[in-house]
Amino acid sequence: MGIQTHQIGSQGLTASVEGLGTMGMTALYGTRDDAGSMETIHRAVELGVTLFDTADMYGPFTGEELVGRAVAPFRDQVLLATKFGGLTLDESGNVVGGPNGRPEYVRNSIEGSLRRLGTDRIDLYYQHRVDPDVPVAETFGALGELVAEGKVRYLGISEASAQTIRAAHAAAPLSAVQTEYSLFTRTVETNGVLDTVRELGIGFVAYSPLGRGLLTGRLRSFDGLPERDWRRTTPRFSDENFARNLALADRIQVIADKAGVTSGQLALAWVLAQGVTAIPGTKRAAYLEENVAAAALRLDAATLEDLGAAIPVGEVAGERYTSQGMTSIQE
Repeated sequence: MGIQTHQIGSQGLTASVEGLGTMGMTALYGTRDDAGSMETIHRAVELGVTLFDTADMYGPFTGEELVGRAVAPFRDQVLLATKFGGLTLDESGNVVGGPNGRPEYVRNSIEGSLRRLGTDRIDLYYQHRVDPDVPVAETFGALGELVAEGKVRYLGISEASAQTIRAAHAAAPLSAVQTEYSLFTRTVETNGVLDTVRELGIGFVAYSPLGRGLLTGRLRSFDGLPERDWRRTTPRFSDENFARNLALADRIQVIADKAGVTSGQLALAWVLAQGVTAIPGTKRAAYLEENVAAAALRLDAATLEDLGAAIPVGEVAGERYTSQGMTSIQE
């Protein structure tokens, strides 16, 4: 039996409960392995994964190109999710500004993503980061036009506050809100975001559900990170915070050992038990298979409570992005 599917939001979008995040295939997490990444995407399709998540700024541009090539033989079996406006990119992929939600930039961005992904429609199109200088209603007015034109099927927004989600949804119906969510990052439980999406019938997509690898139990030292790995620059992986956070992750390992599963599987199963979609990322087919197996786990109430209590909210050391990166996060 393949991975189960569910509705994401109330606009008609249906996808596998677990998708595949592809950022690390071409950006930020060390060296590329395009052949291995293609193999992983093909294996995901075989396992019943239908949601593949990328963004124009992954690379930039190379992430969309890779995913487009990989899913081309299966295009009508899968859902392509991509994002615009996390940073302002010129036509060569150079970063020339911060978050951009101007309607003309939206229109320019969709054409580039369609071309790079080799498709005539984007199944789920996210505003990657909220532009503080453009009312979100203007951005989503333009996105609503793209839906009417058939270039986009469903709309999403990433790292937005509850207030922004309401404003975007009023301008053009949202199917998904994508925000970091894991046993390490639970802000959406307390800042109104999860409550808001549930109230409005919007789906929630959790990225980095494995704490950027810390919750897998495989990453035991800072030295285990590739030399050009972006995590080396982030506060949670800094020298003073890494050991503390590793000790927190080890608490999950203890529970996982008793359950006879990996700590990563348990951490993923906890996220999925919150009724959301998870998009763990990996370049390797073996890790993909491990992650997909987590979708079949059914955790009882006591285990869920133990997991939630093992890493109390606020105990993780360090912000999830650098101070500059946090400026474009709405919490």
